[in-house]
Amino acid sequence: MTKVLITGSNDGLGFLAAKRCVEEGAQVFLHARNQEKLDRAVAQIPGIKGGFVADLSDIRQVQKLADQLNNGGPFDAIIHNAGVYQSTSEELFRVNVLAPYLLTTNVTTPKRLIYVSSQMHKGGSFPKSINQLTYSDSKLWLTMLMTSFSMQFPECYVNAVDPGWVSTKMGGKGAPDDLDQGAETQVWLATSNEPETLVSGKYFYHKKEQAPHSDVHNTSKQEELIELLSEWN
Repeated sequence: MTKVLITGSNDGLGFLAAKRCVEEGAQVFLHARNQEKLDRAVAQIPGIKGGFVADLSDIRQVQKLADQLNNGGPFDAIIHNAGVYQSTSEELFRVNVLAPYLLTTNVTTPKRLIYVSSQMHKGGSFPKSINQLTYSDSKLWLTMLMTSFSMQFPECYVNAVDPGWVSTKMGGKGAPDDLDQGAETQVWLATSNEPETLVSGKYFYHKKEQAPHSDVHNTSKQEELIELLSEWN
């Protein structure tokens, strides 16, 4: 049975992905920022195996979470879904980039790693400092991490997903894309053995491979990003 962890899964796309993974027969573990949110989510999804609490903007809590995941693992798939949108540059960096980096480099490598990116990453760039980081930049960096990890962990299927602009707290009520489809691809990559899922270093939108920002495959910029992030490891 596939054992799956989904970060930021107490609501929105993460919550929907968790429900779908359970329906696919997976053992699913949730993650939330606090115990109240976690308990509420667990109560709403019959069959959830457990969960973890950590504020991903707090490096010490991220490091503690990594230890807990290693003690409770290994996992077959980890979906790095947690993210913030309208926030400070520092919080965008800590939650959208640093936390998934630390939870990848410090956690026993699963068979599959899925990073939830955004179509907005295509408008991102490599800012001169973390203090200038925008949401688009953070998702570009996350997608660059995916490519770097796909080479670092050849035994693992490592991919990124654009869920589309969907109606969540982050996307807003007027978002035009389908919410169900927004969770479908990451569940598919985490649980399916279809040949199309057994790939690495790819960027998907609605189960179709797409071309990401050109910097995603820029190895020199990947190395620059990894060097920056390694200061926190």
